Amino acid sequence: MPQAVLMPPTRSALFLVVTVDAGGDARVRDLLSGLSDLQKSVGFRAREGELSCVVGIGSQAWDRLFAGPRPAQLHVFRELAGPVRTAMGTPGDLLFHIRAQRPDLCFALATEIMARIRDVVTVRDEVHGFKYFDVRDLLGFVDGTANPVGSAAGDAVLIGAEDPVFAGGSYVIVQKYLHDLEIWNALSVEEQQLVRPHQARRHRVGRRGEAR
Repeated sequence: MPQAVLMPPTRSALFLVVTVDAGGDARVRDLLSGLSDLQKSVGFRAREGELSCVVGIGSQAWDRLFAGPRPAQLHVFRELAGPVRTAMGTPGDLLFHIRAQRPDLCFALATEIMARIRDVVTVRDEVHGFKYFDVRDLLGFVDGTANPVGSAAGDAVLIGAEDPVFAGGSYVIVQKYLHDLEIWNALSVEEQQLVRPHQARRHRVGRRGEAR
C-alpha cells in the first residue's frame, strides 16, 4: 500500500535522516515492516493529533534492504554546482518525515523509532518543524502558493503507469538552507523582494499590511 505523501501540512513535524551501519539491515527491515503498527499505537493516545509518518529510502540502502525491482528513477543525489552556490550531496539512507498537530506526538514516535534502531544507525540530521503564524516561512514569506492542488498534485508527485510496480509511490529530495536572520530582518521589504526575484510566487506582508 503506498504511503500517504499527499497530506495537508500539520502544526508540527520532525524530519530525521539516518544512515544504516554495517550489520544493521535486518533490524531496519524489521522496523519498516512494523512501522505502520508503531505509528498507530503512538497515535492512538491522541487520535485528534493526526500523527503520520512517511519513510524515504535512499538508493544505496534500497539495494541492501530489498530484493527484486527498484524504482526506475531512484538514484544517489548528484551534486549541483553553480557559479555562486552548490547543492551538495549528503549521506542519508532513511528519511523519516513525521507530522502531527502536536509536537509531543512527533517526539514520541521518533523516540519509539530510535529505540528500535539506535544502535545500528547513525543520525545525520534532525529538524523539528512548527507552523509559523499562518503559512509563512521564517523569512516572513507566504510559501507554497504555487504548489499544485487536487488531481494535479497527484500528477506532479506520484509515480504512475511509467513504473507500474511502484505506482502510487514518490521520490523525495531534501533541501536545507541557512539564513542570517539578523541581516535579513535589517533589510526593507523592497530589498528582501529583490533578494528573491526567482520566487515571485511568494508574498510578503508589508509594514502597512499590504501584500507585496
